[in-house]
Amino acid sequence: MSPPTREPLDAEILNADIGSPWSIEVAPETDSTNADLLRAAAAGTPPGLVRIAEFQHSGRGRLDRAWTSPVGAGLTMSLLLRPSPPVATWGWLPLLTGLALARTVGEAASVKWPNDLLLGPEEKKAAGILVQAAAGAAVVGLGINVSTTEDELAVPSATSLALQGLATDRAELLARFLREFEQLYFAWTRAGGRAGASGLATEFRQRCSTLGRPVTVVLEDEPRHGYAQDIDEDGRLVVLFDGAASPTAIAAGDVTHLRPDSR
Repeated sequence: MSPPTREPLDAEILNADIGSPWSIEVAPETDSTNADLLRAAAAGTPPGLVRIAEFQHSGRGRLDRAWTSPVGAGLTMSLLLRPSPPVATWGWLPLLTGLALARTVGEAASVKWPNDLLLGPEEKKAAGILVQAAAGAAVVGLGINVSTTEDELAVPSATSLALQGLATDRAELLARFLREFEQLYFAWTRAGGRAGASGLATEFRQRCSTLGRPVTVVLEDEPRHGYAQDIDEDGRLVVLFDGAASPTAIAAGDVTHLRPDSR
């Protein structure tokens, strides 16, 4: 089956429709939109720049995993931010981004801590997030499978908005995502990075499918089984590991959702 026709995004139209505080660039291709904006941050570029690539040659996700998408099949982009809250609170940025994506997509979406958007009863991955900090800035990168067909998916555990019967107009999705992100981000910054005070923590917990279930967490190459209890005030996943007397707060780790009968 031939892939669907995919119209390129037009930066001039996007900027006219979306406007402040965002300035949108669209590149036919690049190595990495995150790398592009990290360089821009080092050069002193102000916040609000959004760089979209129709194709990335060297897109990466967390844990240095490759992220690939056919030309025009997804939204592959990065946002340049200069957050005012303390750097210690920036761990909420990937969670905030995931929540904005879930809001954009609708009730079919949930967020897997800390950085994946899941869709459908099989909880397949439709988007990934990578936040990098440098030069007093944070670069929020994300890739969303929009019109990707089943034959184009890199792994069986992935899906796309199209395969789930959801909206696939990339310009509309971008506009909706930036509105949702803006609302969450500025509430968070007004609260000084306190996710509880801004309402971010409560809403994230409601949309996070990691909580209240058994998980495997890989820490220093060692898989450990436990139960995901909560998200703490710093955005860390609180896990009660098997055999432990008290829970552990995880700032980073490779998390796998388990079904109750799989342990």
